[in-house]
Amino acid sequence: MDAQRALLDELMGAARNLTDEEKKGYRELKWDDREACACFMVRFCPHDLFVNTRSDLGPCPRVHDQKLKESFENSPRHDTFVPRFEAELAQFCEKLVSDLDRKVRRGRERLDQEVELPPPPPITPEKAEQLSVLEEKIKILLEQVESLGEVGKVDEAEALMRKVESLNAEKTALIQPPQTALSMLTQEKKMALCEICGSFLIANDALERAQSHITGKQHIGYGMVRDFLSEYKTTMEKAKEEERLAREKEAEERRKQREKENESRSRRSSSNDRERHRDRENSRDREWNGKYRDEGRGADRRWHGDNRNGRDGGRSRYYDRDSRRSRSRSPIRHGRRR
Repeated sequence: MDAQRALLDELMGAARNLTDEEKKGYRELKWDDREACACFMVRFCPHDLFVNTRSDLGPCPRVHDQKLKESFENSPRHDTFVPRFEAELAQFCEKLVSDLDRKVRRGRERLDQEVELPPPPPITPEKAEQLSVLEEKIKILLEQVESLGEVGKVDEAEALMRKVESLNAEKTALIQPPQTALSMLTQEKKMALCEICGSFLIANDALERAQSHITGKQHIGYGMVRDFLSEYKTTMEKAKEEERLAREKEAEERRKQREKENESRSRRSSSNDRERHRDRENSRDREWNGKYRDEGRGADRRWHGDNRNGRDGGRSRYYDRDSRRSRSRSPIRHGRRR
């Protein structure tokens, strides 16, 4: 019925049975609505895996629509929403596997138990008397069966043998204790446990039954759940490893960039130091040159002064004295006339 309804929805639309008035308030469901099953669109819905099995999860509360799934696969936002939907499916599957693993663990402990049956209780006097009576009856009946067989009365002999078998069953019931829980656990020692779906199997069972279990819906369903979880965890670990390597690479690039900047600053600092050193040298040279010029000017002044005060200077004084003497002897200045 559900398959037919889904087929009609695909051919005629989900609003095929609505009236014109109802269609006015009808809103078409989209793949990114909360009512749509994200697990179904991205991979599979666990509710669909265990229908009519002991692990049946019941119907899914969300909408499963193949058209929505196709719309999601063709959407430009597909790659953006896939990680979100897969994370939701992984969370659902993780809970299923966690519950199943607890069941498997309990079953394994149950099979690993060493069960020792208690010794049979002693036969009471009353049972001993009953056993004696039964054995006597069985002996008498066997003698009668032998006699009837010798005379060719096969039917009567077979009827007596059925009575003998009935008496033997009563005798066995008196000797053996009733089956208890311990004896049932002992029988389970001959069973095995499926690690995939947690089902109990008969050890060394026929190949047909083992194959039937492997191809069963419950075994395949839990196999899909476990495979998806394994793949999802591997993908997440790979993504984390790539992210870690990317962070390390980025940190290494930042470290190299810092070293490059430090080296550049060091070169600039060295260049500035050299420029400052040259400036100091140039300043020192200017100071020395200025001092040398000043000293040179002083030396020139001293040299010229020495010349004036030396021999030349004496000669000048001599000439000056002669000049003054000649001027003092001038007849005109002294009022002499020739």
